[in-house]
Amino acid sequence: MMDHRQYKTKELLKRFIPYFKPYKKTLYFDLFCAALTTVCELALPLIMRYITNEGLYRLAELSVRTVGGLGLLYLLLRIVDTLASYYMADMGHVMGAKIETDMRRDAYFRLQQLSNTYYNNTKVGQIMGRITNDLFDVTEFAHHCPEEFFIAGIKILFAFAILAGINLPLTLFIFLTVPVMIAVCMTLNFKMRGAFRKQRNHIGELNARIEDSLLGQKVVKAFTNEEAENRKFEKDNGQFLDIKKETYRYMAAFQATTKMFDGIMYLTVLVAGGIFMVKGMIVPGDLVAYMLYVTTMIATIRRIIEFAEQFQRGMTGIERFLQIMDADIEIFDEPDAEEMVETQGDIVFENVSFEYPDDHNIVFTGLNLHIRHGEKIAVVGPSGGGKTTLCNLIPRFYDVTGGRILIDGEDIRHFTLKSLRKNVGIVQQDVYLFSGTIYENIMYGRQGASREEVEDAAKRAGAHEFIMNLKDGYDTYVGERGVKLSGGQKQRISIARVFLKNPPIIILDEATSALDNESEFAVAKSLARLSEGRTTLTIAHRLSSIRNSDRILVLTEKGIAEEGNHDKLLEKKGIYYQFYTMANELK
Repeated sequence: MMDHRQYKTKELLKRFIPYFKPYKKTLYFDLFCAALTTVCELALPLIMRYITNEGLYRLAELSVRTVGGLGLLYLLLRIVDTLASYYMADMGHVMGAKIETDMRRDAYFRLQQLSNTYYNNTKVGQIMGRITNDLFDVTEFAHHCPEEFFIAGIKILFAFAILAGINLPLTLFIFLTVPVMIAVCMTLNFKMRGAFRKQRNHIGELNARIEDSLLGQKVVKAFTNEEAENRKFEKDNGQFLDIKKETYRYMAAFQATTKMFDGIMYLTVLVAGGIFMVKGMIVPGDLVAYMLYVTTMIATIRRIIEFAEQFQRGMTGIERFLQIMDADIEIFDEPDAEEMVETQGDIVFENVSFEYPDDHNIVFTGLNLHIRHGEKIAVVGPSGGGKTTLCNLIPRFYDVTGGRILIDGEDIRHFTLKSLRKNVGIVQQDVYLFSGTIYENIMYGRQGASREEVEDAAKRAGAHEFIMNLKDGYDTYVGERGVKLSGGQKQRISIARVFLKNPPIIILDEATSALDNESEFAVAKSLARLSEGRTTLTIAHRLSSIRNSDRILVLTEKGIAEEGNHDKLLEKKGIYYQFYTMANELK
């Protein structure tokens, strides 16, 4: 289930800072450039102070050469400032983009490790939002966060030291407003953070709504429910607007507060500085320097405050990234896990119990079953009896909650997940083809397979003929989810994929139930070839497709209720007999 835990700022920064490590040289030079730009900015008030005081009290000593020299010095400082700013804007942003890329990679790799339970309870739109939009803000955050705070720290410390050297009482008057300003801004920042969090969560829901509607657009049109979908979208879209309004209210309060404090600081310099000058406690040049430094400080504080919105967006993005990274990995390799090699395919369920981890719905209790090497087993039973779950436990899509499953006498938890799943091939009712060509989809069964191997797998699956009749043959683009192909064509491509994988254990999960009679016949021939010499488990609603199975299991909520071949189960006149009779009546 999507984790919505909240993190403290300290923890977020602690978890984020290690992403700077590969780019620390870039970061250090970026901060060095930031220091150079700060020095350049702080030099101007000192130059103006010197010229003003010299002009008022020692005008005869102030020469054109001196003014020209100071101008040249300031020009050189500006050139340094320009070059440093260019590096910060270029390489600083590149560093941020690299960190964003690293985080997206880690999030994607983590998602690959998460179990079916996570995806059963999480909207894909939410996940997409977290690894795309949320991480966009991290680029700006990673670049500007250390830079802005570093610059602000230097400016405030140097300004305080210089101003205190000129006139300590006036400096203290000015800086007394800073702690109050920080306290008020932090309070508003906290509220902004909550608003941004709600905004991010809702945009994920909005994405999920759009994705759900677009993927189901044929159903929407078939039931003429366009207006209903529009109403749902309008409701979600309106709620998102309300959340953004709340965010902007806090931002407006934030900016208005900072402007008020700007005015207070200027007023302090104007009134207190004027009084000090009247009383001879400060000279005009020093007051000019004061005003310039206060202007610099206010501009710095305003930049930090404006950055606060970006800071909160970045922190929210990091928080939502960590919610993925901290999601529990329920299925993982045991410390002593070994590679599965030369598998025979002898499978034993030993007193197996299972309940789903999210809703704790009990499926099995004390299930025992032995499937011998090369045996063809069929599993039938009422919906909800656990047929698919039984098969999902073998490749460890879920872990048993009691007992154990053995392959060739070894607990499957003692094998690495990769090697275990490499030895299990699955053909499902709902075939998933990736956007790309037929060749790419078949080769998915074994990356790096040659063209000849792919074509051979297609021939064995009975797919080669129809593929060659297509305009582009194996290079035919299948469309998103394979929409350009028929159900039977998609199914044969999925079978070719398993042929190419060549596993010793095959699971057929209602592989023909959604096909028409002609397609079912063609696919059934392909499945028969696929099953030769392999341990095969078939889940089927159409009982005609499993008559030749070595053994048929009737699985109910109470476990395996009946077991035997087709003829023996008919003789018992039990549950299987009822299923078979009903199926014949429906023909």
